[in-house]
Amino acid sequence: MEYPTLFLLISRLLTFIYVTTISGRRNSRLPPGPYPYPIIGNLLSIGDKPHISLAKLSKRYGPLMSLKLGTKTTIVVSSPDIAKQFFHTHDLSFSSRSIPDCGRVEDHDIYSMVWLTVGDQWRKLRKITREHLLSVHLIDSSKDLRQEKVQELLDHVNHCCSSKKAVNIGAVVFTTTINILSNYMFSIDLAQYDSVSSQEFKNLICRVFEIAGKPNVADFFPILKPFDPQGLFRKGNFYGKKLLAIFDRLIDQRLQTRSSSSSSKDNVKSLANKDVLDLLLDLNQKSESEISQNDMRHLFFDLFAGGTDTTTGTIEWAMAELIRNKEKLQKARSEVTKIMDNKNIQETDISRLPYLQAIIKETLRLHPPGPFLIPHFSIQEVEVQGFIVPKNTEIICNVWAMGQGPKLWSDPQVFLPERFMDVKIDYKGQDYELIPFGAGRRMCPGLNMAHRMLHMILGSLIQKFNWKLEESMREQDIDMDEKFGLTLQRKVPLMAIPISSPNFSDRKL
Repeated sequence: MEYPTLFLLISRLLTFIYVTTISGRRNSRLPPGPYPYPIIGNLLSIGDKPHISLAKLSKRYGPLMSLKLGTKTTIVVSSPDIAKQFFHTHDLSFSSRSIPDCGRVEDHDIYSMVWLTVGDQWRKLRKITREHLLSVHLIDSSKDLRQEKVQELLDHVNHCCSSKKAVNIGAVVFTTTINILSNYMFSIDLAQYDSVSSQEFKNLICRVFEIAGKPNVADFFPILKPFDPQGLFRKGNFYGKKLLAIFDRLIDQRLQTRSSSSSSKDNVKSLANKDVLDLLLDLNQKSESEISQNDMRHLFFDLFAGGTDTTTGTIEWAMAELIRNKEKLQKARSEVTKIMDNKNIQETDISRLPYLQAIIKETLRLHPPGPFLIPHFSIQEVEVQGFIVPKNTEIICNVWAMGQGPKLWSDPQVFLPERFMDVKIDYKGQDYELIPFGAGRRMCPGLNMAHRMLHMILGSLIQKFNWKLEESMREQDIDMDEKFGLTLQRKVPLMAIPISSPNFSDRKL
């Protein structure tokens, strides 16, 4: 074949592909969006901070936007009104999940309540979580446990005061959060403040977060999944297997303890003294079809993954904002001191601390732990706002962009807790202006626990200590840059020096 003929054929083929792709996009009634490049689509448009890049694109193409990320069609939602249509009006149609490759490690997607499609297995796990793992009764009955762990945090921070040693806020809160959850579930500590001590569990959690937070080319081009080009699936499998092995060991140890004490009535725990593992094993012994040991280990995986990094990040961001805004910190401290007098904060006091609540809401608005929530997936074609959302399409809700909207919030980039003092906006899934925990049937089931932990830990750190930066730093020098990943973390950890309040030792919980 002569070269001119070959070039003509190639030219016509490329023209056909271009016209088919672009014309198809224009005529498909997809929401508006930037034209994709061949093969890579709009990947070059998202950068290393996708939440910011997509917020900028939505200003041009609107709050309902479509992108082509590799081979995946993705719909981006950036306004409360449209979010309500997706997660309320058409909730069931968008109730599935877009599963990243890291979500498939150790077959986690098959057993995980996070990744399962809404169906019998998902409903069963959701019911067990609601009635046993995170029931209001169990959370209420475990309040002393959380107070004890918060006191251990305060004791550790107070120990740093004598040496005027700066505290890594994120690191100590992460340890506290792990121990609250591990005691709630297993009645043991799984992390220590002392860096010399064994940190196996804490390090595994960190490694899993790190791997899951890295962009994975196999997610954009599924044909590459068998090759695992970045090695992320292999690494995730390695650490995921070690993490699940810890849960297996804890389950086996508890089974041995229960077996050895089954003949003695004196050793049988009362309902009030049972932890989550006991309650799940009771269900398992009644009927293995109700919940298997494999279901348990994956539930524990979900609870630690969903409850540690998010809580830690929110408190670290809140502390950074308060230290940068001394008048806000003093106002919060004055409220706590006035209401609590010399008593320690307890969970029943949260409703009496409106400014503390406003600080948490404002932090979640400015720094939502999951800027895109967990992406949804359409199980059928749906018309929204006159556009078509095709079946098998990924849905991203940019809650970060919603928190930055000037039409919703005055001075949206300013940390201003006062904006929540005179309005009844909450983050419980009914007010779509503020949905850091999601909304609809896939809303985070741990909201009630997170609500208590956030206020208890932050309120106690404010009540017990004044905070200052190391001598070489000024408040305006605090690096507020973000690091996008599985959650929206600070790029530079917050280091602050605690100054103990008088009579700290007399104010034990």
